[in-house]
Amino acid sequence: MMRRSALLALALVSIPTLLAAQDGKPRYQPWGLELQNMDRQVKAGDDFYAYALGTWLRDHPIPADKVGAGYNYDLPDEIEGQVRRIVEEAAASPTTPTARKVGDFYAAWMDEQAIEARGLAPLTPWLAQIDAVQTRPQLVQLMMRPGFSSPVNIGISTDADDPTRYMVDGGQARLGLPTRDYYLLTGEKYDTIRRAYRAYLIKIQELAGIADAAAKADRIIALETRLSQDQWTPEQRRDPVKTHNPMTRAELTRLAPDLDWTPTLASMGLAAATRVNVSEPSAVAAASKRLGDVPLSTWKEWMTAQFVSSAAPFLPHAFDQANFDFYSKTLRGVPEQRARWKRGMGLIDDALGEAVGAIYVQRYWSPATQAKADELVTDMQAAYKEKIDAATWMDAATRTAALAKLATFDPRVGHPRKWIDYSPLKVSRTDPLANSLAAQDFQWRLQLQRFPKPVDRGLWYMTPQTVNAYYDPTMNQITLPAAILQPPFFDANADPAVNYAETGASTIGHEMGHGFDDQGRQFDEKGRLRDWWSKDTAAKYNVQADRLANQFDQYEPIAGVKIKGRLTLGENLADLGGLETAYAAYRRYVARHGEPPVLDGMTGDQRFFLAYAQAWQGKRREEAERQQLLSDPHSPDKYRVNGIVRNFAPWYNAFGVKPGDAMYLPPEQRVSIWQ
Repeated sequence: MMRRSALLALALVSIPTLLAAQDGKPRYQPWGLELQNMDRQVKAGDDFYAYALGTWLRDHPIPADKVGAGYNYDLPDEIEGQVRRIVEEAAASPTTPTARKVGDFYAAWMDEQAIEARGLAPLTPWLAQIDAVQTRPQLVQLMMRPGFSSPVNIGISTDADDPTRYMVDGGQARLGLPTRDYYLLTGEKYDTIRRAYRAYLIKIQELAGIADAAAKADRIIALETRLSQDQWTPEQRRDPVKTHNPMTRAELTRLAPDLDWTPTLASMGLAAATRVNVSEPSAVAAASKRLGDVPLSTWKEWMTAQFVSSAAPFLPHAFDQANFDFYSKTLRGVPEQRARWKRGMGLIDDALGEAVGAIYVQRYWSPATQAKADELVTDMQAAYKEKIDAATWMDAATRTAALAKLATFDPRVGHPRKWIDYSPLKVSRTDPLANSLAAQDFQWRLQLQRFPKPVDRGLWYMTPQTVNAYYDPTMNQITLPAAILQPPFFDANADPAVNYAETGASTIGHEMGHGFDDQGRQFDEKGRLRDWWSKDTAAKYNVQADRLANQFDQYEPIAGVKIKGRLTLGENLADLGGLETAYAAYRRYVARHGEPPVLDGMTGDQRFFLAYAQAWQGKRREEAERQQLLSDPHSPDKYRVNGIVRNFAPWYNAFGVKPGDAMYLPPEQRVSIWQ
């Protein structure tokens, strides 16, 4: 998920209004939390996550078809069921041309007998295009077409110097394994994965009737290993300054001549592009060299294997099973394939997501929820304003700029105001592979249509039925899809302490905090990449950020694999800032309405922190968590709780945490952003 917390970040201070506006009981009893999930045998100061969720962690199994369990898996299951009804109705009785496309896409995907009967026929014309390549310029131009693999991605994004316009962006591409670490790290675990990857490449090539599969797999892995050695780490790629390198055509040619930029861009419909931002210059330059010194035949073998791999889910069962066995079973530890209809929901979301989203909104989105969420956003901005006003480490000039950025936050709630027009997209009721590739081509052509025009601030990069949310620093926008504005993440009938913690801290406060984390703080109120912090204020901020990174560097969720404090710094800063701000907002609520009663033996403050912990209910398979630790900017759920609350004095006060408790940190070692 991008950031579930982006949504909750919008719903902080106005919770009392929600409570007054609705009757009824919270979904999670008795007052918005599941107390039976707690393990009261654990001391809160020793392991707060286990105290809040220990019984659930012990007794709740991970479903056989999932990488993990918890709130972020349960709610998407519910949404899938709602979307399934929409899609199956479209397949059976379409009422519009767009509904027919949705139905045909789904019907083609679900007809497994027809897929088996067609065999390799849908694959053949695409592989023939690779086979027909005779020169390196032809190779590069084919690489840049939707559906084909390239060591360098070229796309269209917002210009960080001027967020009112688009620009072309080029950078390193993902290879066959999830990150460079899987190629380069030593040890039996990684050796086993690499052997399994080799076996997978051999298997899918043999299924496709490709000769000498083993030798080709060896050459492919050697090529990818060589490419990975020059790629940037996930930590390096988080730096918005180092990844912003606009170049002219002449500069591009000097950097990476074998990418043959002028004809390549022209073949992509980008002949008018005079500047390209190169995100990872050294990696792009190295990839260009590999295009020049690696035999053309090896590159064609690589493209062929990668195309077959990406097409595998749309081909006969043996291909699909091989793909699942490696990418899900081996890499993420998932023992069973998900039901085909569930996988279809994800494919439709990618291909025709807003077509389904428009119907989803009609059926499941309430204007009343829209109004409440809008009010919450306003209240949250007010809460952050108080925090910025009181930040003693900010000088006057930086504070003024920070307040200007806060005032221009652009929250979007529920759904887009204008929907994508899918009329140009051609969908077959018999060829799911062709449908997938047509959808990729359609999305690229949408980008081309937008490229010469001013940036469209109304575009959404998530569908309304997505249980997630995000912050875009170049737009200074928070986007909250309709699907996430419901329990457990949004419940108007819950105890105020619960809503301030779950909706406020882990979502609204967190996502607004991204505007001021180590990345987001480098963008100004207009979304420009600009250093608007005074040197002294930035230095004080960085002291706290460095300390938080160092803390997380010490956590070792899997033996031999620690959290990367620099990779996860932005999310950890947003978690801490969100908790600090949400708690302050809750105490303002208490000041207005009086000290809350003790419920089930817990004070309001204790319920607040317990709710914060339960908002991050989750567990993952070890293989999936390993992949997360190596590449994901989000820390595992346990550390988003324990690693944050131990820096916050009110948590110590609420639970009487003292020296000698396992989580205790002396006050001088605690990190504070907005306290």
